[in-house]
Amino acid sequence: MKIGILQAGQAPEPLRASPGDYPALFAQLLNGQGLDFRSWHVEAMEFPPDIRAADGWLITGSRHGVYEDHPFIAPLEKLVRDALGAGQPVVGVCFGHQIMAQALGGQVEKFAGGWAVGAQQYDFEGETLVLNAWHQDQVITPPPGARTVARNDFCAHAALVYGAHGYSVQAHPEFGEDFIDGLIATRGRGRVPDAQLDAAQARLGGRRDAAVIADRIGAHFRRHAQTPAVSERP
Repeated sequence: MKIGILQAGQAPEPLRASPGDYPALFAQLLNGQGLDFRSWHVEAMEFPPDIRAADGWLITGSRHGVYEDHPFIAPLEKLVRDALGAGQPVVGVCFGHQIMAQALGGQVEKFAGGWAVGAQQYDFEGETLVLNAWHQDQVITPPPGARTVARNDFCAHAALVYGAHGYSVQAHPEFGEDFIDGLIATRGRGRVPDAQLDAAQARLGGRRDAAVIADRIGAHFRRHAQTPAVSERP
């Protein structure tokens, strides 16, 4: 099964060789899930020729806000709507989570409560999972018909399900400990309060449940690849 990775941003340059840029991180996260990958750097306006270029789509994180005026935002939103409308499985992570919500009629904002950095606990419908996060923006109002399936006190809509074909998470299961430590060094200082970054560093090396989310993403792609198309639009 071919999954198109829609790369909406780039890792800081010092981290691209190791641990790697975003497509490489997702390929590593989803290794063993029976998926093949092809990536398009949509941030640089490199888009697939049409939605039939892949069997499903995965939208990465980005340093950009989905509400900002960038050339790639509108065509990426259209791709989300077209793919879901055609019955293709779509997964979004962090920025991808937010662009899916915005494309389908939800509201995304820079959260007044500040940042989530490093290990965070989430309630996935009664199951507590610990995942790495790195965001200030978040989904404030989900689109009509979307169902919230994860939350915590900081992020009320930490994972969303859209009918049979859409699944998104605000956290970063693809970010390992080395990557979080690298983000703190390259993008954290001067933007995120030092005390919060220090606390995130102190939590490095603890329990992470990224493999649980990897299994759910893999199952989502495999289960819904051949599901008859239904409209996911609000």
